[in-house]
Amino acid sequence: MSTPTQSAIIWPDKFLPGTTDNFVSNEIIVKDITVTQIWEQLNDISKWQSYYRNCDQITEPKTGPRLQKGDVFKFSTFGLPVLTCLVEEAVSPGPGHAGRLAWSTRLGGDTNEKIEVYHAWLVEDLEGNRVRVMTQESQIGEPAARLATAKPNRMLLGHQDWLDGLVKAVKGEEIGETNLESV
Repeated sequence: MSTPTQSAIIWPDKFLPGTTDNFVSNEIIVKDITVTQIWEQLNDISKWQSYYRNCDQITEPKTGPRLQKGDVFKFSTFGLPVLTCLVEEAVSPGPGHAGRLAWSTRLGGDTNEKIEVYHAWLVEDLEGNRVRVMTQESQIGEPAARLATAKPNRMLLGHQDWLDGLVKAVKGEEIGETNLESV
C-alpha cells in the first residue's frame, strides 16, 4: 500500500517557519464533510464572524466577499487595530488538488509595534471520506517574538477556535464557548 502525500503550505522565503519570530500551526481532520463545504465558509469573509468570534470590523474587497488573489480586505483580530490584508493565494479545491488561501499584512509603527504576518489555509480531501483543514501563521517583529513565548499561546488557541468554528458551521452545529474565553 502506498502512503498518500498530504499537501503543504507554500511559504514565501521571508516567512519560512523556523526562520521567523513566531509560527503557529493548527490542523483538524474531519469525517463526513466535503472540501467544498469548508471552502464555501472559509473563502467568503462575510461568513467569518458567524463562526469565528475573534474577528470583527470586516471590510470586503471591492470584488465582493469571496476572496481572490490580489484582493485587499480588512479585519480586526486579537484586539489589534484593523489590518489591511493582501490575498496572496486563493485556489479553490478540486479533484486531485488542495484548496489554498493565504494573505499577508503588516502593522507599522516603532520597532516595538512593527509586525509582518503571513497567514495561510489549506483544505484537502483525504481517503476514507475525510477532510483535512490546516491553518498556519508566520510572523516577524518584536510583538511576534513576545507572542511566541506567551503562555497560554493565544494565537494557537484562537486559530483552533477558527478551525473548530468552521467545522461546526459546516455541520450546522452551535459554535458555543471558545478557547479564548477561558484564558
